[in-house]
Amino acid sequence: MTEALHIVCPHCHTTNRVQAAQLGSQPDCGSCHQPLFTGAPLALDAASFGKHVQRSHIPVLVDFWAPWCGPCRQMAPAFAQAARELEPGVRLAKLDTEAHPQVAAPYNIRSIPTMVLFQGGRELSRISGAMGAADIVRWVRSVQAA
Repeated sequence: MTEALHIVCPHCHTTNRVQAAQLGSQPDCGSCHQPLFTGAPLALDAASFGKHVQRSHIPVLVDFWAPWCGPCRQMAPAFAQAARELEPGVRLAKLDTEAHPQVAAPYNIRSIPTMVLFQGGRELSRISGAMGAADIVRWVRSVQAA
């Protein structure tokens, strides 16, 4: 018997039940019929942040960033590459702290970029500073293995 996981759709933000064994089979949303995994970071806002971080059964790696931040913009392609490597086991998302400071405030983000890995709504680990794709993937896997 396989485990049913809750996966939040990156398009309509509906929570879907997906068998763990089916994650690699490119599952679609039962509501909007779009792919549940796109291989690209998801842009979060105040409304979608809680849904993805709280409801998703897979880990969610959130990049807290701002458009004026040079290192944040420099890291964006590496973060996108890491999304292609880590999905469907980990959802990668970005939160613009300039546009949504009220979402970032409870997490005491002091410098950007800061990446926070969430599992089941709680913070597992965080790291600050721009990183390459291989370093992001290695860091996420080391946190998951711990």
